[in-house]
Parts: sequence; C-alpha cells; structure tokens
Amino acid sequence: MHRVLLMFTLLIIMSACSFGSNEVMQEMDTPPVNYVDENESLDLEEAGVEEPVEEESAESEVPTETVQRELYLIDANGMVVPQTLTLPKTDGVLKQSLEYLVDGGPITELLPNGFKAVIPAGTAVDVNLTEDGVAVADFSNEFKEYDPAEELQILQAITWTLTQFDNVEKVQIRINGYEQEMMPVNGTPIGEGVSRSDGINIEADSVTDIVNSKGVTLYFLAQNGDNSYYVPVTRRVSMESDSLTAAVTELLRGPSPHSQLLSDFRQGVALQDEPSYENGVVTLNFNEDILSELQATAVSTEVLNMLALTLTEQEGIETVAIEVNGEANVLAETGEAVQPVSRPELVNTGSY
Repeated sequence: MHRVLLMFTLLIIMSACSFGSNEVMQEMDTPPVNYVDENESLDLEEAGVEEPVEEESAESEVPTETVQRELYLIDANGMVVPQTLTLPKTDGVLKQSLEYLVDGGPITELLPNGFKAVIPAGTAVDVNLTEDGVAVADFSNEFKEYDPAEELQILQAITWTLTQFDNVEKVQIRINGYEQEMMPVNGTPIGEGVSRSDGINIEADSVTDIVNSKGVTLYFLAQNGDNSYYVPVTRRVSMESDSLTAAVTELLRGPSPHSQLLSDFRQGVALQDEPSYENGVVTLNFNEDILSELQATAVSTEVLNMLALTLTEQEGIETVAIEVNGEANVLAETGEAVQPVSRPELVNTGSY
C-alpha cells in the first residue's frame, strides 16, 4: 500500500514538472509583440527621443536675393574707380556698401583683377543718414591704419560710394562716435562734410586758382589687360566758362599726359555749335570726325558712354543727343540710329 502511494505521488510531481516545462517552451517560441502597425513609424518626439535630422542639400536651399551696386575701389594706377559688383540684397544699403570697401572683408572674393579695397582691414563700420541727406560714416580705430599717401583716395571712395544713392548729398566721418573735421592721418579737410562737388581723381596739373575756377568731372578710359573701364577725373576750369561747353571741350582735349588714361575720341573732333539744353536733354553738334566706326559712318559705344557719363554728372542733365553737322540721323557702331543717350545704369560691370 505504501509502495502504491509513493508511486502515485511521483507520477503527480513528474506531471507538474512536464506541464511547467511546456509552458516555458511556449513562451520562448512566441514572437515578440509589435506595438507599431505595419507601415507606421514610431513618433520619437512624443517618446522623448530626438529624431535625426537630415541636412538639406544645396539644391534645396533658398537662393539669396542679390542686387548690383557701385563700389569705388583703387586700381593699379592709384585711381579711384567705380566697379559694379553683385551683393546680397539688404535694407541697410549704406552700411553694407562701406563694409564691402573694407580690406579683407566680404569683398575679398569679388575684387576685380588689379583693384583693391580702400578701408583698412578689421575696421568696423556704421552709417546713419540724417534728414538733410548727410551720411554719417562711423569707423572703429582701425580706420586710422592706412597709408598717408592714399588718404585722399580713401575719402573720395567713401564719398562717391555713398553719394550714388539719391538721398545722400554729402558724407561726414566719425571715429568711435567722434566727428572728424579732417582725416586722421594726413589731415585732409572734411569740414561739415564732403560731396561729389569736391571732386575725384583731381588732376594736379589743372588750374590751381581754386577761387576763380570750378571742377568738371570727365570720364576717360583705362586698360587692364584685355579689358577697359571708365575712370572719373576732376579737372579745374575757369569759373566764367559755361559748364557744358567746358566739359565737352576738356573731354575732347583728352586725359592728362601724366596719367595712364586713354580716350576714344579721334584727333580733330570738335563741336560745331555751343551745346543746347532743354528739358533735361543736352544736344551736341559735332563735325564728322566723331564718326570712327563702320568705315567712318558711326559713333563708337565708348564715345557715347564717355559723353553720357561726363555730362550727366552735371545737375539737371538726363540724356545726351548727338548730331553731326546739324543732322540728327547718326549711327551707332551697332548700325542702329543713335537715340538720346542716358547715363549707363551700371558702370564697369566687368563685361566691357
């Protein structure tokens, strides 16, 4: 009886062990539960885990809007010259224009061959425009670290860069907020401000009687390798002379023999009459020597640009009409009739 009871007990224990073993095997064979349905992704952000962000490709970046701007730089001959460069579009155009004149600044990759920036490296810039059209350019101490021989060119480059904008009449200079009555190194006078009427690339061999003379700005050509570009020059003429006649007469005389500048006017070109002016248009009547293109039947593009750039520097002049011996049907070198010529919107774009 005891033996039967012992056998019965062993059978119960073995059955229980077998049952537990089967249950464990079933749990191991069951695949893990997937709490994300097929084709769904786990929201890592809600789970408190940052999802890796893929970098945008260059093709998907929104391009920066740009604008073309005139910046006055110094060329290999030491002349202050406008160059039209493409800059990012911004509301702070005055400050940006001066920032692009700083050596080693954002202009570095844009500088045309043979040109250099005019403001010393590391100079911080700020500009404020007053209600009466004065651009107050404020510089850091680094501004003082320029070559004394280039002081006048630096002042002219700053002035002409800022006065390209219609609402700027003249420029004042400050250093760390302190107004400068003269430039800090060589003492070039600034006074209450400098304007375009003070000139640019002033010829040393022109009339020295400042009291009885006035300046006219002329545009000649310079050569840089295979490229040519236009250079403004201020020449003193008699105070009593008519400004329009004086400007054309001096342009026909050509550049100073002491400069590296060139002219596209042929020898013998002359005005047949005094220039006439009406409603913003000045009419110039030349002799036939002005015709140098298409077998002496047309006027060159360079001559038209030199005339337009020179005369539109004078107040009230918007366009220039050309006649030859009193006839208005003059051809341009393109073979088309010359229409009244306005100032080129962009000067020295690099595609000369």
